[in-house]
Amino acid sequence: MATIRKRGDGWQAQIRRQDQRPLSKTFKLKSHAEAWARQMEVKADGNDLPQDPTPLTTVTFGMLMRRYREEITPAKRGAPQEAARLKALEATALGRLTLVKLSHIDIRNYVEGRQKAVSASTINRELNILSHVLEVARRDWDHPITENPVALIRRPKVADARTRRLAGAGEAKRLEDAFAGCRNPLIPQVIRFAMETGMRRSEILAVRWEHVQGRTLHIPVTKTGMPRTIPLSAGALRILNALKANGGPGPFPLSANAVRLAWERVRKRARVKDLRFHDLRHEAISRFFEKGLTMPEVAAISGHRDPRMLLRYTHLRPETLADKLMGLETTGGAW
Repeated sequence: MATIRKRGDGWQAQIRRQDQRPLSKTFKLKSHAEAWARQMEVKADGNDLPQDPTPLTTVTFGMLMRRYREEITPAKRGAPQEAARLKALEATALGRLTLVKLSHIDIRNYVEGRQKAVSASTINRELNILSHVLEVARRDWDHPITENPVALIRRPKVADARTRRLAGAGEAKRLEDAFAGCRNPLIPQVIRFAMETGMRRSEILAVRWEHVQGRTLHIPVTKTGMPRTIPLSAGALRILNALKANGGPGPFPLSANAVRLAWERVRKRARVKDLRFHDLRHEAISRFFEKGLTMPEVAAISGHRDPRMLLRYTHLRPETLADKLMGLETTGGAW
């Protein structure tokens, strides 16, 4: 209920509601006090009164990140990577800020500093986590955060999709020659298998023998959360058959970090610049199209559900298209 009373040279309006923080404000004119009181009562009826910011003075952003890391992150498929990212974020200046002081300006300053060290896609991934931490705190942990400051930030623009492919047979041969220097014989097989299947590194390392079903391979856990079964090329089958004698639960008993480091050593020995392991997926998908597979067929192999994303992974060689066009013109006859 609102009360209006004379106070000194002005008029004080006060709003009191059960289980809500009392609000008061002083005006020079009584009519202004009454108008404000009516406005606040409408907000109170809609449970939209300003919340008490006192709890925000004792909780830091880092404390929220830590709780999120301990309670929310473990249920995610990429838990180890997210936990490491959150731990690093906790140690930044953002983590030391209390929630009452945290603003979009602090987030913007953080982004500007990170742009000097990491890519736009890395920054956007960090912003996604920070935003979700705040949303969970508002929605599930009852912290009186009125707005999410991350939502007010203009995200850095991610550069155009990579178009890197193997530069012809020369680069491919140098990579093959560099395999001779691998101490672990599984490394060349992992790389060849990626080229044959277009699978992600995490998917390859998670392959188990029970997933191999004749000429197909079932992938139960994927980045998109949608299992898929892919056909195996003759080359992929040769690799798997050669590894069966090793035993074990799967053909590639390696850690992601071991493959990452080994790939860098292979790439340097081959004198190949700016080629990431994930670019092998681009190469394989582009080759699928060059072999004549349709978009639905390639999507069934790659796991892409959005044709636009699939096209970002596709970089057809103009020379291959010219050869194909020449073949069509040769067999088509005159018009």
